[in-house]
Amino acid sequence: MAQLEHLTTPVDAVVSRMRALDAALPPRDGVAVFNRVYLAVTEAVDRRIDAGRFPDARAAVTLDVRFAERYLTAVEAAAGERRPPACWRPLFQFRRHPGVRPLQFALAGINAHIGHDLALAVVDACHALGCEPAELEDEFDRVGDLLVTLEERIREELMPGPDLLQVADPLTHLLGAWSLDRARDATWAAARALWAMRRLPDLTEEFVERLDAAVGFAGRMMLTPLPA
Repeated sequence: MAQLEHLTTPVDAVVSRMRALDAALPPRDGVAVFNRVYLAVTEAVDRRIDAGRFPDARAAVTLDVRFAERYLTAVEAAAGERRPPACWRPLFQFRRHPGVRPLQFALAGINAHIGHDLALAVVDACHALGCEPAELEDEFDRVGDLLVTLEERIREELMPGPDLLQVADPLTHLLGAWSLDRARDATWAAARALWAMRRLPDLTEEFVERLDAAVGFAGRMMLTPLPA
């Protein structure tokens, strides 16, 4: 029997689940590409929490875990032949398409997770901690800063071709209009709006559905197959 990982925190538990996915999926699978990216982010957050880099460790852990669980729940839904949220469907539909490049998979996953899941995770964390979104803003910003740094590294590592040719690559034009900074700003606004309307369930449901659909539409455009 394989030795089980020693889990000491809720973050360790989600990291373990992501590592299991990494081991089980083919490396070129689109979900595997995003999972490697997200695993690196979650491990970095975990190290910073352990090092005391977050002023409120409990809030950081709660937000990080609620955030990760939304992605893992979407993966489990797809594996169980249930419908994941609309924002994730393009990645699952195109995960094995030979005309979609690794950078597209990575950024489409980030788009789904930041554009939709993070806003809901902020609200989840506020309910769990009994606080307002403003009290999580520092943790939100620190996680966002890590993601921006990682996105820059992803683009450098996964963007094909010499630098001089990148300007002519269709991938440059396809993904150039998307910005993680803008997505993060929009997500914070969405989280605050959702919290403000938390006692209006019908309006909340409609807002979440429209947010999910809009993020999914952007993700589908990001996964447009390209010539080799």
